[in-house]
Amino acid sequence: MLYYFLYPLRDIFFAFNVFKYITFRAGMSIVTSFLLCLILGPYIIKKLTLLKVGENIRKEECLLLYNMQPHKQGTATMGGILIISAILITVLLWADLSNRYILLCLLSSLWLGLVGFRDDYLKLIKKKSKGLSACAKLFWQILLGLVIGTVIVSGGEFSTIVDIPFFKRIVLDLGLFYILFIVLVICASSNAVNITDGLDGLAIGSVMMVALAFAVLSYVTGHAVFSRYLFIPHVPQAAELTVFCAAIFGASLGFLWFNCYPANIFMGDTGSLSLGGMLGTVAILTKKELLLGLVGGIFVIEVISVIMQVASLKLTGRRIFKMSPLHHHFQMKGLSESKIIIRFWIIGIIFIIFTLVTLKLR
Repeated sequence: MLYYFLYPLRDIFFAFNVFKYITFRAGMSIVTSFLLCLILGPYIIKKLTLLKVGENIRKEECLLLYNMQPHKQGTATMGGILIISAILITVLLWADLSNRYILLCLLSSLWLGLVGFRDDYLKLIKKKSKGLSACAKLFWQILLGLVIGTVIVSGGEFSTIVDIPFFKRIVLDLGLFYILFIVLVICASSNAVNITDGLDGLAIGSVMMVALAFAVLSYVTGHAVFSRYLFIPHVPQAAELTVFCAAIFGASLGFLWFNCYPANIFMGDTGSLSLGGMLGTVAILTKKELLLGLVGGIFVIEVISVIMQVASLKLTGRRIFKMSPLHHHFQMKGLSESKIIIRFWIIGIIFIIFTLVTLKLR
């Protein structure tokens, strides 16, 4: 909204011309979403605590996990409400809402936020259910992917070619099957963040780093000179996604203020499903679908650890890890929670640096 109200005033006072620049609005998005989390955080934590919307570690389902972190029982959750609210308000203030890609990202955040909210509501407020079934979650994720895929492919101007990282001339044109590929990306990214969300600050810290990386990738993808220099697909409308990614970064940073060890609030499925979907949607719109797996290497590792554990149990009856996802395996080995979190962050940073540095290797 500020973009529409203040940028036209450039004819009256030249300083308002600054609202045209994506870099300025992205910077202001970070500050705005961060401050919104800091301001609204204490109120939302207090409200959730009064409503007794707290973490429920089911002792009967996993006694070992309960014994490792009994202090988390009752900690306020559904903090995704805070994250999504900060992102939405910030984007409405600083982004160009005529940009269709921004609208699709907002749709993704709200859609999966509501799915996660419903899941948390059933588990934490009704306390008579384990939440939405896996099939129900997957249904809504697939439906979102089909909606986004149909919208962008039917427009005609969006390429169905999948760009292969590190190769200049090797591409894959999926045609109409690209819609199914979009479904796969959104489902995978949404569930990957959800699986990673198990230790204080682990998931939100990882999301924060990936969002910052995609802010850079969105900017260079939307910039004609930079994209041509790096031999990456040029998507003009993707530049505005820099503002959206900046809002995710700022909101994640603000939420981490309360979610760092020992956490005062957890994001719940309300936050994890939505944040994963946002990153997946941005990756699709910037034509960095496969690169998402490298930028978000931590999420990939966590998902693979679960797949390996389940496959091993079904095929051999034995466990590969003491517990999955992988972060719980290291907990079982005796590493402190804070050490696991910091080390996972370090690995995540290495993945991101490697991705950005090798952009020119094409």
